[in-house]
Amino acid sequence: QVQLVESGGGLVQAGGSLRLSCAASGRMFSTYNMGWFRQAPGKEREFVATITWSGGAIKYADSVKGRFTISRDNAKNTVYLQMDSLKPNDTAVYYCAAGVGWIRTTGYAYWGQGTQVTVSS
Repeated sequence: QVQLVESGGGLVQAGGSLRLSCAASGRMFSTYNMGWFRQAPGKEREFVATITWSGGAIKYADSVKGRFTISRDNAKNTVYLQMDSLKPNDTAVYYCAAGVGWIRTTGYAYWGQGTQVTVSS
């Protein structure tokens, strides 16, 4: 069992930066892939970024590539999402997830409660 708690969301102007953190409890954290997803009002939850258990492989959605950076610290049971050059259409609730999946939500068994990111123009 893994419990996930996101933090770091907030209100930022376009062009600004935020760093999201996802703290995990549970001994199995270091064995899971970790993903970040987001959901805007009226839209489906979409993939943002994912990282393998070892950090050896990373994938980003095309919409955030070059602006967002995912990383993890297995010693701290934490995964991060550094978000730079934020745009208004990045506004969404951001969720972290743990599991064996990659870019599909169905591959992740554990989800956090989400943190709101709002980017003003």
